[in-house]
Formats: sequence, C-alpha cells, structure tokens
Amino acid sequence: MSRPPARSRLPKPADRPRRPPPAGATSRIAAADLLILTLEEGRTFDEALARSESFAALTGPDRGFARAMASAALRHLGRIDTALTPLLERPLDTATAGARGLLRVGAAQLFVLGTSDHAAVSETVAAAGHLPGTANATGFLNAVLRRAAEAQDGFDAIPAIATWPAWLQGAFADSLGRAASEAYARAALEIPALDLAGAPDGIAAIAEATGGRRLAPDTVRLDDAGPPENLPFYEEGRWWVQDRAAQVPVHLFGDISGETVIDLCAAPGGKSLQLAARGAKVIAIDRSRARLKRLKANAQRTGLADRIEMVEADAETWRPTGKVSRILLDAPCSALGTLRRHPEGAWIKAADDIARFPEVQSRLLRAAAEMLQPGGELVYCVCSPLRAEGVERVDAMVGEGLFERLPVEAGTLGLPPDWTTPSGDLLTLPDPDQPDGLNDAFHISRLRRM
Repeated sequence: MSRPPARSRLPKPADRPRRPPPAGATSRIAAADLLILTLEEGRTFDEALARSESFAALTGPDRGFARAMASAALRHLGRIDTALTPLLERPLDTATAGARGLLRVGAAQLFVLGTSDHAAVSETVAAAGHLPGTANATGFLNAVLRRAAEAQDGFDAIPAIATWPAWLQGAFADSLGRAASEAYARAALEIPALDLAGAPDGIAAIAEATGGRRLAPDTVRLDDAGPPENLPFYEEGRWWVQDRAAQVPVHLFGDISGETVIDLCAAPGGKSLQLAARGAKVIAIDRSRARLKRLKANAQRTGLADRIEMVEADAETWRPTGKVSRILLDAPCSALGTLRRHPEGAWIKAADDIARFPEVQSRLLRAAAEMLQPGGELVYCVCSPLRAEGVERVDAMVGEGLFERLPVEAGTLGLPPDWTTPSGDLLTLPDPDQPDGLNDAFHISRLRRM
C-alpha cells in the first residue's frame, strides 16, 4: 500500500488559531492527530507517536492520556464506528479527517475509558478548530457526542469481532472458525501485559525483582509495568521484551549449547538473543540495516553480542559457506497475530497487502532448505494465524519433498495442550477465558530436511 510523504497533521503556522487551545483540549488534539497519522496516512502507531508534533509537546499525565485515548480508539475502532453510525445524520466518512479523529477520541473516552460525560464531550468539542477541517465541526461534535453519552448499552452489545473490518473477520473465520475468531477478537480488546525473556538460569530472579509472574517455560509477565527501561535489571541487560508466544520457537530446538544456529530474518532480534542466551553461536541474517542496528544495541545491552554474528543480507539469496544443521526462520508475514499490541494493523492493511506474503514465505522456505544439510532441522514460524501463511506453506514444502514434519506436543514443553494442531504444528491462539491466557498468535512448525 503506497503512502503519502510522512508529515504531522497539525495546521501550518499561518493556519493555526490565534488563541491556544484550552488546557483540557490539548491531549484530545494530540490523540486525534495520532489517529489521523495512522488511519488517514497509514502509519503504524509507533510511527505516529514519533511524528506527531502535538503529542511531542505534551508531558506527564496529558501525554499518557493522549496515548490512552488513541490506543483505545484503535483497539475498539470497528465497534466505535458501529455504535456511532445510528447517531449520525450522514456517513462518518463524509466528515473531515480531523472531525472523524475527534469524534472517535470522544467516543473512546465515553465507551471505553469511562471518562465523565461532561469532560469527554466538552473538552473534545473545545479541541475543534485546532486541527485541519474542524473549525466548523463544533456543533456536529457536540450533538453526536451528547447522543453517544446515552449509548453505552448499545456499544456494549456490539460483539468483539466487529472491532475488525469485514474482510479481516472473514479471513479469520476461514482460517480459525467462528468461535476461535471471536475468542481472538475478545483477547485483542484487552490491553496487553508486558512479557520479559531472559537467560533460563536467571528468570526466577527477574520475576522476584520486577514483581512479575513466572510463566512456563521462561517468561515473566507484568501488568501495568510502565516504561520497560525503568524496571530492575534493564541496565544490567538481564532481560529483553518478548511476548510469551514469540519465545516458543526457540524451545523447539532443545539443547543448542555450543551449536551454530542461523536466524533468518532475525531483526529486531528477540529470538537471536534467546538462542545466544541458551549457548548457541548465532548467525543473524536480515536485510534491514536499521533493524539490525536495533538488534546490535540489544545484544550489547544484554552482553550477548560476542555470540551473535550479524549479517546484512537478503535471506532469499544469502548462503552460508557450508550447510548447517539448524535454522530458525521467522518469516515476514501479515503480523495479524500481533493485533493485541498493534491494533492499527487491522485498518492500515488490506486483503491485497496480506495476499503477497505466502509467496515470499515459500521462497524463504526453499532458501532455508538449500542451507540445511540432510537431516538438518528448521523451525518455521510466522506471527499470523492465517492458514495460508502457516500450515498451508508447510504442507506445500512437505509436498515438494523438501522437508518432513516433526510433530510437536505442546504439553511436553509446559505449554497449553490445545496449542498443538491436528497436523502436529503449534498455533498459539490467545484464550481470554484462561488465567494468563493472553499472548500473540503464532504458527510454529518443526521440520527436518529430507
């Protein structure tokens, strides 16, 4: 999907109102600006946070509140728009981008965050005129938000799966079935916890120092942790941030101490750090210089840099000097398994964007086959629950005679038994009905080179 040049959606200096916005409106202006950068310009939320001038100007609680409003609007976007539709006299997409942004920010306060009706309505209306196209939107925003303040029951009745666009609902239903899709949607509405990974022999100390809960096999989970860099042992490099499910692929290798493992498409490097912390010599391949730079910084912070050789190269064409016995391939994918952490992904991508990944994944699997010696082991994973990116890719490679599948029993790894699929792969679907059952959705396969 092509994107326009990066820019903040703040008015140009000549167009800005002469009077500054009221104090209570500044966080609403920033939140709406973040929504404009994501939903109108196709930026990721992290990019929007980095580019928004109005957000950068905030400090303290105002900054945190702006982020919370924008995050809530993105996480519940489909449900918010569904709830607003009967309150509108004309379709929402006929409003200006600024008016849409402020309306969604106001609705997120009312429906999700529990902000008082008076503050949500008055302060959001007061923000009108401080974003492009909102100078004449005061009456519109006031009328619709006042109606929204009486519509909580209607919002609550909207199913979780309606938070996603129709094409994505269909894609998940085709791959997972309706019930599992609904469960994933309910999980995606929850604010994710912070998962930490570290060397196996130090995980208990990390849990004790941070006050987190130790999850099997080697994860510490914290709720409401705040900035990671403020947590104990950050400067000492004894842990890194990594979702529980993202840690599973490395565990499928078993004991790798002293072995060489190639990590294809390695950056930003959580799995490279895991491999190195377990005693492997890692060759980390990635074509993105910026992402490798991030891996290098984390490797240096954690003291694992001497175990990781970083190579800037295209994994489809790069080859080692000799065939190896172990490869990890975390292939580029739709990332639809990380919507809990990146809810904007449901809205800044389209079906056509998703359709391109399976061919890329197949090419990378064939490249990995060329690097492996006969009997060598490949762990393939994607942070997507779609069959086209997971089980169907593996089935195709097995059908070509490149690999045989090595079935995995999740229970033997201390993982939920229902993560094992009928084909013997792993699918780490979150379960919002289980304690600590929230994690990203990964497809993971263990394969042997024929």
